[in-house]
Amino acid sequence: MSAGKIRGKTVPRGFYRRDPRTVAVELLNKVLVGPDGRSGRIVETEAYCGGIDPAAHAYRGKTRRNATMFGPPGHLYVYFSYGMHWCCNAVCGDEGIGVGVLLRALAPLTGLAAMRAARVKAHRDRDLCSGPARLTQAMGITGVQDGIDLVRGAEGFRIVDDGTAPPAGVVASGRIGVSRAADQPWRWFVPGDPNVSHR
Repeated sequence: MSAGKIRGKTVPRGFYRRDPRTVAVELLNKVLVGPDGRSGRIVETEAYCGGIDPAAHAYRGKTRRNATMFGPPGHLYVYFSYGMHWCCNAVCGDEGIGVGVLLRALAPLTGLAAMRAARVKAHRDRDLCSGPARLTQAMGITGVQDGIDLVRGAEGFRIVDDGTAPPAGVVASGRIGVSRAADQPWRWFVPGDPNVSHR
């Protein structure tokens, strides 16, 4: 699918106000929608669990960089990784806890021309959003979007349920790209989806 408009119900705030390990699984097959016609189905996520998770940005408490993580659930936490690229997380749990879900991969649905223009090095459409940095680049997400409200959607970004059923046989694994607590099985993905990222 490369054209058209995604219809569905915006995921409500109560959806996010839960354990990120639950939210991460239930975000699979929801759709991330951007303000300019770009959208993609979420096919891979990772949970980060604040003060109990050494791999989480919020593990040692609130800082200027991670302040959004400690805010209300349903907002987007965007951070610069390895001095090279942006990654984005849906803030979860209660305010002040610092937990969230990293959006790792999308299956592109609409606005593919804009995604291709943003990801000129991607030779195949399956490579447009297959990884957290590729995802943000393809969707036009940068630090400007840090803190935006996915529920209100005033900035154009939101996550919607378009009626697609949850995936069958969701696969869990250790997380990718972390040096601590990498063995925690807090990464989930849609089995067999070609857009899922690789180690």
